[in-house]
Amino acid sequence: MATETTEIEITFHEDGAHTEARASLAIRGVTFTASGRASRNPADVEVALIGEELAAARALADLAHQLLEAAAAAIGDGGGPPGP
Repeated sequence: MATETTEIEITFHEDGAHTEARASLAIRGVTFTASGRASRNPADVEVALIGEELAAARALADLAHQLLEAAAAAIGDGGGPPGP
């Protein structure tokens, strides 16, 4: 069995009330990029880590959805594993 390792890069942009995360993954020559956003309620205390966690989770969920769609499309095109 072959083993392949790849990394997901997440970058953040914060403006005080909003945090945006961009997740990027390159796998077998295809790059997937997803984003997530978190907004702080003005009445809440500013804690950067919470916004980063929420935005990153949303970006990763978007990335997972894109990967599932790509895999489904590849299977539909006959690029999937052989049937039983």
